[in-house]
Amino acid sequence: CTLGPLDEFGLQREPKWGHLKDVHRALSLCKRALFWGFPTTLKLGPDQQAIVWQQPGTSACAALLANNNTRLAQHVNFRGQDIRLPARSISVLPDCKTVVFNTQLVTTQHNSRNFVRSEIANKNFNWEMYREVPPVGLGFKFDVPRELFHLTKDTTDYAWYTTSLLLGRRDLPMKKNVRPVLRVASLGHGIHAYVNGEYAGSAHGSKVEKSFVCRELSSLKEGENHIALLGYLVGLPDSGAYMEKRFAGPRSITILGLNTGTLDISQNGWGHQVGTDGEKKKLFTEEGSKSVQWTKPDQGGPLTWYKGYFDAPEGDNPVAIVMTGMGKGMVWVNGRSIGRYWNNYLSPLKKPTQSEYHIPRAYLKPKNLIVLLEEEGGNPKDV
Repeated sequence: CTLGPLDEFGLQREPKWGHLKDVHRALSLCKRALFWGFPTTLKLGPDQQAIVWQQPGTSACAALLANNNTRLAQHVNFRGQDIRLPARSISVLPDCKTVVFNTQLVTTQHNSRNFVRSEIANKNFNWEMYREVPPVGLGFKFDVPRELFHLTKDTTDYAWYTTSLLLGRRDLPMKKNVRPVLRVASLGHGIHAYVNGEYAGSAHGSKVEKSFVCRELSSLKEGENHIALLGYLVGLPDSGAYMEKRFAGPRSITILGLNTGTLDISQNGWGHQVGTDGEKKKLFTEEGSKSVQWTKPDQGGPLTWYKGYFDAPEGDNPVAIVMTGMGKGMVWVNGRSIGRYWNNYLSPLKKPTQSEYHIPRAYLKPKNLIVLLEEEGGNPKDV
């Protein structure tokens, strides 16, 4: 099991906590022999062995008996005693006679974690929203989109790419029911696409395959058209070879289905902006949230900020926020990041890998500001 003995709330996770506690207690009984004795290894069978620590001139003795057979339990004779060793296990004998612990025998009870809705924190709670507008005609121009890791430099998850193109009547499809397709081939991690200020769609890679292709119908028109791509990351590479050669961001952008054929706009000249406007205005802080006009929430939409105020929950138990109904984004409490959430990225069991997020009580005040940045259109009414 890869889970630790403590969960993200600092609560003990049983049976692992109790099992590790029993390990430490058993080894503590052996400490004199382990510190002052000399080890010897004895062969007890084809897959069984003993390591014995004996302090010369004293009765201090400790032994570890191991069964390396992964399928079958075995009986061994150790110093005249018949001892049963479960498969793939180690037994601890602090006096070389009595088995006080075996790694395969778990005696601790399991526990479960329950969440209780806070009456105080949810009383008279209301959300307000601010919808971010995709930028047009950004500066910091290059012929092609810049690589996303290098562009953001770990200061944010997000970067905008914008370009414009002129289309004539003969460029657009003759049939009214035919719409051109915006195709973005990206090296990772994800893209939100906007055409003429309207949300076209999103796509992302996976842990196994970072690169992906986003294909979305677009509402192109005669005259000048504006395309904005919001590239996002979900963290920096943290393992593996050639980490300096990992790349992300859009690489090939084309428009399919035009009357004049496929149009490659990869080298059309792209403007760049690191971070969203809301991040630049620090909407997640008390002072920054005053810089825009907040309204009552509607049915939700992409790239929308939500804010609300709640009183500190009762008691002194750990505090969590349950992101029910949300898609993908980030959470701040009193200007401090709680982390990313991605509820609509499901595991093979069709569940999000995480939906509850810890809010340290050290972050809380009597009255608290919570801010969400929702990227994909989730609705916070059930949060």
